[in-house]
Amino acid sequence: MLKELKEADYVIITAGAGMGVDSGLPDFRGNEGFWRAYPPLKKLNIDFVSMANPMWFRENPKLAWAFYGHRLNLYKNTTPHEGFRLLLEYAKSKKDYFVFTSNVDGQFQKAGFDEDKIYEVHGSIHYTQCNDCGIIKEIDFDIEVDMGKFKAKNLPYCECGNLLRPNILMFWDMDFLSDRINKQKEKFDNFLKIAKAYKNNKIVIIEIGAGVAILTIRDFGDKMSYSDRVTLIRINPRDYQVKNGISIPMGGLEGIKRILE
Repeated sequence: MLKELKEADYVIITAGAGMGVDSGLPDFRGNEGFWRAYPPLKKLNIDFVSMANPMWFRENPKLAWAFYGHRLNLYKNTTPHEGFRLLLEYAKSKKDYFVFTSNVDGQFQKAGFDEDKIYEVHGSIHYTQCNDCGIIKEIDFDIEVDMGKFKAKNLPYCECGNLLRPNILMFWDMDFLSDRINKQKEKFDNFLKIAKAYKNNKIVIIEIGAGVAILTIRDFGDKMSYSDRVTLIRINPRDYQVKNGISIPMGGLEGIKRILE
């Protein structure tokens, strides 16, 4: 185990889409990677950025829920890889920990991480929102998808009659309801306040699979790493460059094993 990990008092686990690759999840890297996961969208010439747009819930809700319904079913049926267990065991050995992730897949909760110690900055596919009455609630339904036609066979509606959509921050999204993640952020900010309270506390950030297309996760680690009390460990097979920290040019599971075992 790295010396910096042994000496740390507090742990922050930050993760992007690359965290789920070893569980068999797609990371949607580039159009070709996205279209390999969703061949029907290649025929329609719709890329990930275009598909992850809330307009589809207004203009073509069956297409929108085919995409998000398929992802929901995929995440429900996915088992988190061994790296999640290793991280959780390590995190529990310290004074406290928190997870900060841009992933919407709920894999950290599924792996046993405390729900109150997770900040899902882009929301969660396991929750829906109603833009009419403002309700956010955990999904209690299944979406059937016709993969040939790439259409949802059923659509979810709120009790008020309005079409539901995932409580996920999409591109050009003016309708995202942030109440749930705001509560998560408040808990995360309190954690950071406590972790930084004493000058002798040492903090380690383990960043896994955070790319450079959307910099939310990487920017957090880069800014924190300028403190003498913070060590940033960046695990990434391609975008592994780091100015202040330790670079691990590996995939998620391999890199986690390398630093913890």
